[in-house]
Amino acid sequence: MTTQQLIDQIKIKKSFLCIGLDVDLDKIPQYLLKEEDPIFAFNRAIIDATHHLCVAYKPNTAFYEANGLTGWKSLEKTIQYLNKNHPEIFTIADAKRGDIGNTSKMYAKAFFEDLGFDSVTVAPYMGKDSVEPFLEFSEKHTILLALTSNEGAFDFQTKTIDGKEVYKCILETSKTWKNSDNLMYVVGATKAEYLADIRKIIPNSFLLVPGVGAQGGNIQDVCKYGMNDSVGLLINSSRGIIYASNGVDFAEAAAKKAKELQQEMAAILEVF
Repeated sequence: MTTQQLIDQIKIKKSFLCIGLDVDLDKIPQYLLKEEDPIFAFNRAIIDATHHLCVAYKPNTAFYEANGLTGWKSLEKTIQYLNKNHPEIFTIADAKRGDIGNTSKMYAKAFFEDLGFDSVTVAPYMGKDSVEPFLEFSEKHTILLALTSNEGAFDFQTKTIDGKEVYKCILETSKTWKNSDNLMYVVGATKAEYLADIRKIIPNSFLLVPGVGAQGGNIQDVCKYGMNDSVGLLINSSRGIIYASNGVDFAEAAAKKAKELQQEMAAILEVF
C-alpha cells in the first residue's frame, strides 16, 4: 500500500485508528477455546466488527510466536484474511526486528513477501545496515522505533549525546538512509509533549502512536502536536478495544469502543 492510498482511506473513513490484535488466550472469551483455531476465530470476529472504523490493524507477533507453530499459522491466516477481504486496510507486523544486514533481509522477506504485510516495526539500534534491507521493498513501509510509550524509554531514548537527545539523533540520521521515504516512526502517546519537536525533524512522515487507552495516552494532545497536512498519524489502541468484553458480545463491545475513538477522530478531522 502506498502512503497516498493510506491517506485516502483516512479521508474516506474519517478515521486514523489502528487496532492492535494482541491476542492473549487467557483473555479471550473461553468458549472460543473450543474452536480449531481460537486466535484466528477471535481475530476474524474483531475484524468483521471493526474494519469499517479503522484504517490499520497491528498484530504484535510476540502473542503469536508464544504459541509456537500454531500461533504463527494463526498470524498467517489473519493477514491472509485481511488481504483477501479488506485489501484497503494497512497492515502492520509489530515485530520490532533489528539485526545485521543479511538477517534483516530475511526478516523483511518473511513479513513483506511471505506473509504480505504492508509494514513492519524495526529497532534502529544497529544502524542503517540493519534497516536499509527493509527499505528496499517498494510500497512497503518500515516503522522505526523512535520514542516509545514505556517507562524504560527514559533509560536511553531521552539521554543526550553532545547536547541532543538520542531519539532526535535517530530521527535525523534515519533521513539520510537509502529509501528513507519508506520510513514511518513509532512515537508513544504518553510522550505527546515531545511531538512538536519531532515534527520539526520529520514534518511529513507518518507516526504510529501506541499508548492510547490502557496506557493513558490522550488523542487530543497527540493530534494537537503531531498532526500534519496529511494527518500523518496512526493512533493505536489494543487492549482497550479487543478486550472490551470477554463474553459472547466481545466483538460488538470492541466495535462500540472503536466507534467511540473513530467519532472522536472524525470530529478532529472536521476542523482539521
